[in-house]
Amino acid sequence: MSAALAMRGGPRVRERPWPQRGQFGPEEKAAVDALFDESISTGAPFGYDGPAETAFCREFAEMMGGGFADAVSSGSAALYAALKALGVEPFSEVIVGCMTDPGGMMPIPLLNCVPVVADIAPGSLSPGPEQVSELVTPLTSAIVVAHIAGYPADVEGIVEVGRRHGVPVIEDCAQAHGAEIGGRYAGTFGDVAAVSTMFGKHMNTGGQGGVVFTRSEELYRRSRRASDRGKPFFLPDGSTNDAASLNLNMSDLAAAIGRAQIGKLPDLVERRREVVSRLEAGVADQGLESVSIMQPPPGARPSYWWLPVEVHAERLTCGRDEFVEALAAEGVPASDLGWGLMPHRMTWFTQRRVFGSSGYPWASPDYTGDAGREYPCPNAAAVMDGFMKLPVHEGWGDGEVADTLAALAKVEGAFRRR
Repeated sequence: MSAALAMRGGPRVRERPWPQRGQFGPEEKAAVDALFDESISTGAPFGYDGPAETAFCREFAEMMGGGFADAVSSGSAALYAALKALGVEPFSEVIVGCMTDPGGMMPIPLLNCVPVVADIAPGSLSPGPEQVSELVTPLTSAIVVAHIAGYPADVEGIVEVGRRHGVPVIEDCAQAHGAEIGGRYAGTFGDVAAVSTMFGKHMNTGGQGGVVFTRSEELYRRSRRASDRGKPFFLPDGSTNDAASLNLNMSDLAAAIGRAQIGKLPDLVERRREVVSRLEAGVADQGLESVSIMQPPPGARPSYWWLPVEVHAERLTCGRDEFVEALAAEGVPASDLGWGLMPHRMTWFTQRRVFGSSGYPWASPDYTGDAGREYPCPNAAAVMDGFMKLPVHEGWGDGEVADTLAALAKVEGAFRRR
């Protein structure tokens, strides 16, 4: 007879703590030490837009296969600067996926544009061409597509929709460092990409950071101005700040850390893929029927910021929530996806809390779209209700894979329909 579930008083599958990622090593310390050593020896403080940041931007662009990179203070700042670089007009509409971080949507209304929320494609975490196409109107000024959890969206199809309608595409790559589509990195398909380098991402620049990446030199120049208070970069001598914007600069200290992280990214992503491959093989070898790992689109290789796993409640005597609770009780850090991934259901969106109590940009008489439109997003709701999250990362080894599979088998054994 199998042991009782831990949530019912039985022994846990795993008692040991789960490993940390170990993101920083001697390479990052050496880079930071060198920056301080130079500052101490010269007496000059390091700041931003210096040699470290310039090198980081160059190396980031090289990693992406060529183009231009503008280092900024966060992923949200990157999206803000990208939208501003594209010149989106106030009270136009920006199509954005429903499943994203709030920072992947909030910059849109902060530029007085209206977010038009697209459902995800079935079997995905992102909108597809069909979901985007049905929302395009003459008011559409941009499309933002996020590669959620490191799973590439069908961005090639979405870019084709954008080209057909003359609408630029921003790739939100905050969760997709190193994700590939047909051998190319996510972020290299749209007009511009917004990347987060905060401490929880695949590669980081310390506490916070971000990058605007583009293959267009003109968009890069506009981004540089948008991310530094409209300074007249690349404009004729004598020009003054040409547009109102914010100070969104990264620092040289963050950039020095980021340079060390760039070199680690390929191996880190491959190790995550190996963990997921072993989990998939283990689920198949054990004949588990209660769970299945979300599959990427054909030709895509995720970088797995986290792992979406479907719980097949119809094969169990419990629901998804109880299954996740039981798995967590066994010592596996499973959780639901969390409704924090659905910004359009949050108070700031539903109550239009962007510019005081004005209700702008929705309430503006200059907005001619449907200000009261609702976005039920049934495909996303099904994923939120039916999937769980496993926080896989490069620090997982044999023990973590084995314990996860053992816990899955134990919980399925307790709840499997006979």
